[in-house]
Amino acid sequence: MHPSNIHDNAYAVGSIDFTGDMPVILGPDGPSLGGFVCPATIIKADLWKMGQLKAGDEINFIPVSIKQAEQAEREQLASLALGNAYNSEISAAPITTPIVKTLASDVYGEKVVYRPAGEDYLLIEYGPQRLDIALRFRVHALMLNLQAQNIAGIEELTPGIRSIQVHYNNLELPLERLLAILEQAEASLGDIDQLSVPARVVHLPLSWDDEATRLAIQKYNDVVRKDAPWCPDNIEFIRRINGLDTVEQVKDIVFNANYLVMGLGDVYLGAPVATPIDPRHRLVTTKYNPARTWTPENAVGIGGAYLCVYGMEGPGGYQFVGRTLQMWNRYRSTTEFTKPWLLRFFDQIKFYPVSADELKQIRKDFPRGDYPLKIEQTEFSLKGYQALLDEQQESIQAFKVNQQQAFEAERQRWEESGQAHFSVEEQSQQSATEDALADSELAIESHVAGNLWQVMVEPGQSVKSGQVVAVLEAMKMELEVTAPSNGVIKQLNQIQGSQVHAGQRLMVMETE
Repeated sequence: MHPSNIHDNAYAVGSIDFTGDMPVILGPDGPSLGGFVCPATIIKADLWKMGQLKAGDEINFIPVSIKQAEQAEREQLASLALGNAYNSEISAAPITTPIVKTLASDVYGEKVVYRPAGEDYLLIEYGPQRLDIALRFRVHALMLNLQAQNIAGIEELTPGIRSIQVHYNNLELPLERLLAILEQAEASLGDIDQLSVPARVVHLPLSWDDEATRLAIQKYNDVVRKDAPWCPDNIEFIRRINGLDTVEQVKDIVFNANYLVMGLGDVYLGAPVATPIDPRHRLVTTKYNPARTWTPENAVGIGGAYLCVYGMEGPGGYQFVGRTLQMWNRYRSTTEFTKPWLLRFFDQIKFYPVSADELKQIRKDFPRGDYPLKIEQTEFSLKGYQALLDEQQESIQAFKVNQQQAFEAERQRWEESGQAHFSVEEQSQQSATEDALADSELAIESHVAGNLWQVMVEPGQSVKSGQVVAVLEAMKMELEVTAPSNGVIKQLNQIQGSQVHAGQRLMVMETE
């Protein structure tokens, strides 16, 4: 796995999220949680600056302490109350440990680590960095405890795989007091081995290897990374890296698995992050590096040992297996949508196959309440899960050994072929200077920074004014570039798949 990959945890607003080799600043419209490391968070008093950024700007980060961030927020609020502008001027602070407190495993059963994410978020992590459903139960127990206390100053609790993030108001609930409350809560949790939770088995249609996901793979291969080892076929890649003999085995595993929903809001809008209850169904993959710029709404993918259903169009990194129906419905209440999001923590997703055409009709009917889902009420217990692990220990271990060998062999092939490391290089034909144009010539330029997704013309071709000559991909959108007048294309300055900046010459045309 890429070193940026972690078990999914909640994200704070303003966090700097490393999606593979590409850093992204997460705003208020960002995902609730995800599986990438966030080494720093922009302080609250400076979040307004994010809205001033445009493509091509450069950013410098200055390390500051939690105390400095809290003070800057107070000063900003005081200035705004007087109607004055505020711009923080904070001197750099030494970079110290990101951990503000640790509880020992011999006292509390699991090691507990507290990591601030800015001055209003605190991430609580349990145990080692591994997938362990018992740790998710521990997270759930703490969440129930804090919800029952109804603590003033705690605004939101967001559970992850082995962690939970507390969003709090530091003006009302200082960090030191919050830490004391959390330690008291840990001491009162008791034994979670007997814990069970209400759950549902939610049956969802899945269009296997859907045409929309194939288009996303093609676009990625054309304009983002041409040598990606997971292209042109994500499912074949999943087969290979898991040591399976055929892609049918991949399909059988996905349709036979019960995926346990461990988090919601992964890549936006109630999207589930889930893992198979049976470890023999846990297909493991690397994520896209760099991330895709476009993912179809409700695409289904696997990243690490987790499955995600993308709640909306956007970037992404999971390996596609298909597409399903909507996870979010803000416009109407139906039998399935008693809230805007479809799924709940500890739901079990069970897929059944449908064709691409059938799914298109389902996606029209489901938000209106015209496509009922089969939903079974059940219970999920930690004791029952542990019994499964004990009973199938030998076959689980054999599956993991074969999987690990295949994973290591795949990574070795990457090293030998030069695919293990990726750096963004502009695939541009343009020289540092552009030739001057004759009076009868016009330059057709890119109006935004992005990727040149399609070139629709060739030299010598006649075009009409307003005719689409190229398509750019930028900001999760496809943007058409049109001819400014009638004429003939004289030369192409960029190749399809190039990264281009705003104002960069794409081609030259001779006007009539």
